[in-house]
Amino acid sequence: MDFGDERPLYNLFKQYFQYLDTGRKGTQSRAEIYAYNGGLFQPDSVLDGLEIDDDLLYRHTLKLTKYDFESQVGVNILGHIFENSLNEIEGVNAEIEGTEFDKQKSKRKKDGVYYTPKYITKYIVENTVGKLCDEKKTELGFKEEEYFKGRTNRPKKKLAELVKVLDDYRNWLIHLTICDPACGSGAFLNQALDFLIKEHRYIDELKAKVLGGGLIFADIENTILENNIYGVDLNEESVEIAKLSLWLRTAQPRRKLNDLSSNIKCGNSLIEDKKVAGDKAFNWQHEFSTVFADGGFDVVIGNPPYVKLEAIKDASLKLEKVGFETFDKRGDLYVLFVEKGFQILKPFGQLSFIMPNKWLQAGYGKSLRKYLLTKRLKQLIDFGDIQIFQGATTYPLIFVAENTTPAKEFDVAVLKSATASDFQTNVTLSFESYKTKGFDEKTWVISSKKDKELLVRLESVFKSLQEFTEGRALRGVLTGLTEAFLISEEVKDQMIKDDFKAEQFLFPFLLGREVQPYTSPIPKNYLLLLEKGFTKSQIGDCDEETAWEWMIQTYPSISKWLAPFKTKAKKRTDKGDFWWELRACEYYSDFQKVKIMYQKFQIKPCFIFDENGLYCNDSMWIIPSENRSLVGVLNSKMGWWLITKYCTQIQNGCQLIWKYFGRIPIPDLNGELDDSVNSMIALTKALNESLTGLSDLVQSKFGLEKLSRKLQNWHQLEFASFLKELKKQKVNLTLKEESEWLTYFEENKKKAQELQNQIHRTEKEIDQMVYGLYGLTEEEIKIVERRQ
Repeated sequence: MDFGDERPLYNLFKQYFQYLDTGRKGTQSRAEIYAYNGGLFQPDSVLDGLEIDDDLLYRHTLKLTKYDFESQVGVNILGHIFENSLNEIEGVNAEIEGTEFDKQKSKRKKDGVYYTPKYITKYIVENTVGKLCDEKKTELGFKEEEYFKGRTNRPKKKLAELVKVLDDYRNWLIHLTICDPACGSGAFLNQALDFLIKEHRYIDELKAKVLGGGLIFADIENTILENNIYGVDLNEESVEIAKLSLWLRTAQPRRKLNDLSSNIKCGNSLIEDKKVAGDKAFNWQHEFSTVFADGGFDVVIGNPPYVKLEAIKDASLKLEKVGFETFDKRGDLYVLFVEKGFQILKPFGQLSFIMPNKWLQAGYGKSLRKYLLTKRLKQLIDFGDIQIFQGATTYPLIFVAENTTPAKEFDVAVLKSATASDFQTNVTLSFESYKTKGFDEKTWVISSKKDKELLVRLESVFKSLQEFTEGRALRGVLTGLTEAFLISEEVKDQMIKDDFKAEQFLFPFLLGREVQPYTSPIPKNYLLLLEKGFTKSQIGDCDEETAWEWMIQTYPSISKWLAPFKTKAKKRTDKGDFWWELRACEYYSDFQKVKIMYQKFQIKPCFIFDENGLYCNDSMWIIPSENRSLVGVLNSKMGWWLITKYCTQIQNGCQLIWKYFGRIPIPDLNGELDDSVNSMIALTKALNESLTGLSDLVQSKFGLEKLSRKLQNWHQLEFASFLKELKKQKVNLTLKEESEWLTYFEENKKKAQELQNQIHRTEKEIDQMVYGLYGLTEEEIKIVERRQ
């Protein structure tokens, strides 16, 4: 620092950034500053225009000088900093502007920015770049053991041959091209850089063994950055972070930084037409002309953005014009990146992405499944429910492929865990070989090989659930305003008391959380259902004011209840002709018929047979069917196994989306399970009544507003624990009361346990009958039960 310079401290900082960029010659009073160039320290109009308080800058600079950057700041840290800064900056801006910051609409969410853990980037690089390197070594006749024999007593010709193999390999390695088309902050590029540096050091080590001495290929980091590493990203901040991370990895004293602007670029990887994408349009052949003069990239790797096209409608319309084979307006950006990845690969090039697994089964994934079957799939690694991206629920999958025609088989792994320490081993042990011909553009069920074989057999013999039920599964009721149209039993009773005519519009209503397998619970809520068109069917066309006056006169108790909700109800987009009516629905009457009801999200099978005209909310669906045996199949171990194979697994459970759930094979059913299902319905009803009987008694006897979870499950407690739970709720019994309660408690507990034992026996009987209906062998039964 030039002592005595009284300019603001930040001005001095900018002066020295300029020196670091362009250099300064040394004098007697001033040390030389080397010109690092590269773009890192070049002028920036935004940063140069800042005004920073001297004291603030001094204090924080002093803190930074005490930090060990060399050991603490790697590319992973930079990636996380960048990822989090996107939300923080937007949050600060919102605070300044006095607006709310919605994380769901943040730039990170919109751009699909999720930083990839190192063990994932390492695996992908090793299985693409690493595999090409192994193949090249084999092609050159490389044998590692020959180099470890050393040079002593070996013919010069043999040593020269060994050196030539290494030279040929290095020459090939220098020309290897690796690209991440959505490079973000550079995780994959840095991993590739690290791999290539180690590979060159390995060559140096082997050369030294046959030539003697410590030979090192000079300036290898710069050579790699100039020749091997390429990246593109739409986000300018990402591109700058990627460059910085690569500079930090390769920077050395008194060596100019590489100008990375020719290799790491900002642009729209998917669109090259400026008329469509404007200044961000990116023509790959033009921007990387040297690479494409040689046919394209050898390797394309990355973690493409996860953004639904429906969420970026303007961009989606532009992407549709590009002509992607895999485009589907319901789809996701990552699908298009797969196709673009193959477009920029040379023949026999390697491609690997980590991305969501939804394309395996989703309708929008059909075109991608079809497209991938024209390429050579090598690996599919499904993480299932395992989450690897901090702060994001993505259900990831890694796929590795080669830009050539399909092979007969490829490897599939379904992971049960994924940790950095044993990831490679876990994947290798999980791999099973699958025949490519077993897959088509229909949904892909990724499972173990034995599971797959069983599923194929069942699909060939039995109808799907959709065929069995003639394609009907119906969503629960959408009211658009639950607080107005879902009422308690007390409100229902009062409404009918005030006006008996209200009863015809009130229907028992289930919430998903109230449902247990087989049990048809006593509803605690009721739906106020005035269908679209009802008012006009009674009084003809009229304006709202006239219609509402008619409602008040004709149905006073309903009108009185609904009146406070008028403003909110009018704002609904899904309403009837008037704000007091529900949206149009063709199947309201189906709820009053015999049917099967089920939760859309399940962590265990949960299907009930309803004959009581129950309605439900949209967390449940119904299947209009009088087949009791079907309920037994769906609630069985076999039914749950099939559900886990066809339906999306999330949060330790399954999402029963009909287009997937409807595919499960169902055997012919002619009442074989009816008696057992009836027994289960009766037993679960009796158990429920027994449990709620004592719970209700405790609650009313001691005036408790709400029971603890343990008291609700009193049958699982010993009597001493039962008394302890009562005391927690400030209920203290006398010795006489304790004695009376002990007898009552033990009698009811014994009854509940006997009912539970009967239920377990009946469940086992149903499981065995279901196995028989599917014609399962003992070995196949083991497959099903092993997965429970």
